[in-house]
Amino acid sequence: MHPTKSLYPPMHALRALDAFARLGTVWEAAEQLGITRSALSHRLAMLETVLGFEVAVRSGKGIALTPRGRRYALDVQKSLALLHDAHEEGAKPIEGNLRISSTPGFAAMWLCNHIASFQAEHPDLNLQIVANRELDETKDRDVDLFIVFGEGSWPKQHVQHLYDVEFLPMCSPALLNMNGGLNEPADLIRFPLLHLNNWDDWRHWLSMSGVALPRRGAGIRFSDLMMVQTAAIGGQGVMMGDGITCAVALAGGQLVAPFPMKVKSPAGYYLVRHGQKRPSPAVSAFARWLHALFKRVSSELKMGPL
Repeated sequence: MHPTKSLYPPMHALRALDAFARLGTVWEAAEQLGITRSALSHRLAMLETVLGFEVAVRSGKGIALTPRGRRYALDVQKSLALLHDAHEEGAKPIEGNLRISSTPGFAAMWLCNHIASFQAEHPDLNLQIVANRELDETKDRDVDLFIVFGEGSWPKQHVQHLYDVEFLPMCSPALLNMNGGLNEPADLIRFPLLHLNNWDDWRHWLSMSGVALPRRGAGIRFSDLMMVQTAAIGGQGVMMGDGITCAVALAGGQLVAPFPMKVKSPAGYYLVRHGQKRPSPAVSAFARWLHALFKRVSSELKMGPL
């Protein structure tokens, strides 16, 4: 048999396999599903056509799962359990409290521009967002989820990767024609360089462009990414930013990227929760929403210009 790749297994065929795998006989499985034995056999045959391999074979007077069919049935049982849980969560409104801690810059520049869509999906949820000055802080027991910036190492915590950060210079459009303009990377040295905490990413980007970072008078360091962006929008210098966190300012024309080259930061954004706590429906819902939103935004960035 050849697999029909354009088709997904029908749900009624998957339920037939699940019932047969759990109960062991065609007649018991058919009885539980409220169908005839021939109908159940037909559904298993349909599943084999779609999958391209045998899930059951004759064994004595009955039929039995093949080794591959048994493995597939286990995967189907897990998937059906997940669908059941998702239905249970979606069937009733999510209530209670959800407290999310985020780095200040990410919260102000990105999360606050999207969070209303999550609240609209869960209007009965009491949502609170707090900012933490420590970019990798995950210790507060009163917080349900942490959006943090780091290298991915939080022992004994549940960690979900959100996205890797790629930095590139950004500035106000007004700066493009000032001080002789920004025509090549070396021109950046004529402007104040703005960054968060240290110069590592600037040093890396300039080095890749064949330009040395001045030892003194390079610019201004800030303790908050929002301050870096505000200074850049105000024409106070050139910042080192990334296309997701600065997406709103870029889309609105407040910031432009004069050079396309990017450098990958060793750190990225992660969603972290306490490892010993079972996720509540609210926590699971927010994690799914954030993951889906990042996937969509990342795809949009890849399809279009920055």
